[in-house]
Amino acid sequence: MNYARTALLLAGMTGLFLAAGFMLGGEGGMLLALVVACGMNLFAYWNSDKMVLRMYGAQQVDERSAPQLYRLVEQLARRAELPMPKVFIMENDQPNAFATGRNPENASVAATTGLLRNLNQEEIAGVMAHELAHVKNRDTLIMTITATIAGALSMLANFAMFFGGNRDNPMGFIGVLLVAILAPVGAMIVQMAISRAREYEADRIGAEICGRPLWLASALSKLEQGAAVLDNGAAERNPATAHMFIVNPLHAHAADKLFSTHPNTANRIRRLRELAGATGPWT
Repeated sequence: MNYARTALLLAGMTGLFLAAGFMLGGEGGMLLALVVACGMNLFAYWNSDKMVLRMYGAQQVDERSAPQLYRLVEQLARRAELPMPKVFIMENDQPNAFATGRNPENASVAATTGLLRNLNQEEIAGVMAHELAHVKNRDTLIMTITATIAGALSMLANFAMFFGGNRDNPMGFIGVLLVAILAPVGAMIVQMAISRAREYEADRIGAEICGRPLWLASALSKLEQGAAVLDNGAAERNPATAHMFIVNPLHAHAADKLFSTHPNTANRIRRLRELAGATGPWT
């Protein structure tokens, strides 16, 4: 996905936020939503990474506290020609990981304790290479800003349900109901469009960084199985951030499966195996 299309999708999400503001508060509500959207984007640029890491209880580690993981990330970052990111560990049985940060100079990668326990060193290398690919592609800022706006749209939807919004808008109370029902759905669709193509690209570049596509393919298989049976409570409480993870962390609620922000894992594995076959020495 090129940056022009991503910018268009982000503009669409902001426009959806403004429309929701109009439905709930008329012209004044739309202007207020515009101010809030600008403020949120500015705040997300500087602080969204810290918010997400805190949301998941991630603890920063260094070479002394987590030598294997830290040195692995350091080696991969060097191969990717990236600055060394901050490294975090999340106490969570579900094997998963994500990257965040506004640019490569201020990036962080985070892995769950479940990932570190259940994957071997080669598979962990594949996962961390995938996350560094997001950093290299500068996906992390887009993903965190998208999560921030999607969360705000969900908040507006809740506001519409409980307080009724502006019933004098052109569509009356029906418009308020549409905001409550369609705004979160619209946000999920935009997240899905942004995230899916970026996951495929991060898989490809991650395979190049670690040098072994099959390491990542094997890791994805284990991550998919683990995420299907193990809860990620923080993700279930904050579904707007689910697209940041390498595999979908949501499964406890049926609604979570309505729209998936991640490509089909089998398709991702197939592409990685094809890549390995096309680049013989990598296998």
